[in-house]
Amino acid sequence: MAAQLRQLRQQIKTVKSTAKITRAQEMIATSRIVKAQQAVAASKPYADQITQALTALVSHHVGIDHPLLHEQPADNRSAVLIVTSDRGFCGAYNANVIREAESLIAALREQGREPVPYVIGNKGITWYRFRGREVAENWHGFSDRPAFNDAERIGRRLAEDFLKTDAEGGVGEIHVVYTEFVSMLTQSVQVRRLMPLEIEESADSKVPPAYEFEPSAQAALDLLLPNYIESRIFHMLLQSAASFQASVRRAMKSATDNANELLGVYTRQMNQARQAAITQEISEIVGGADALADSGGE
Repeated sequence: MAAQLRQLRQQIKTVKSTAKITRAQEMIATSRIVKAQQAVAASKPYADQITQALTALVSHHVGIDHPLLHEQPADNRSAVLIVTSDRGFCGAYNANVIREAESLIAALREQGREPVPYVIGNKGITWYRFRGREVAENWHGFSDRPAFNDAERIGRRLAEDFLKTDAEGGVGEIHVVYTEFVSMLTQSVQVRRLMPLEIEESADSKVPPAYEFEPSAQAALDLLLPNYIESRIFHMLLQSAASFQASVRRAMKSATDNANELLGVYTRQMNQARQAAITQEISEIVGGADALADSGGE
């Protein structure tokens, strides 16, 4: 009985320590979500303006052209950029992204294409490396707090590979699998085709303004297209970072709640064991007294 009490006390101590850690992680993630949301909001005006300028350029200048705007049916390889996190403690965040990426890879294979993974984040890199799966390129170390230069490096590599042929190790199209931040409770895995470039216009959008580009519309297109691709990747990285922090917060809150519930169970068990030990000791004392009384009476 004494050994059981010692074990329960040790388990209670361990659970309390775990609850302190998970609670601290929850608070840290909560504070970082606000910063991540602010970063997403801050990047939106630039993305909107460059999209508007690019839409106006393509709409009003019929003669201009760029390789990033064209389908490449002769190229059979498809790049899949998978955005995961560098750290864990985030519930099913990475599992959901990888599952969606694998579904996309399977669908591309059914279409007769050869999928080529490009992976962001240590968790995704480890997943593919453990299974002996090759990746064309990987990046890590910035999934929590991505900077624009990170998106710039990724965008340049993807654009370079898109302009190459299959024989040169290039790809004919590029898809991105990332997590979009909807709310503190909801994060949705998204699959987007990044290239060939598709400029989407909403039905209620205004007619694009007729800009005058210097030195020429073609030169402006050559400059704007890579920046547009990098801004889209940056936006996806920021969305994924905010979603990661929300997933960490939710997972750590669930862990803290479970620890508190387990703490209540262990406390009740300890109280029951202590009560049983006290009852046993009283019974032993009473039994000893009765035995002494009986022996004295004889």
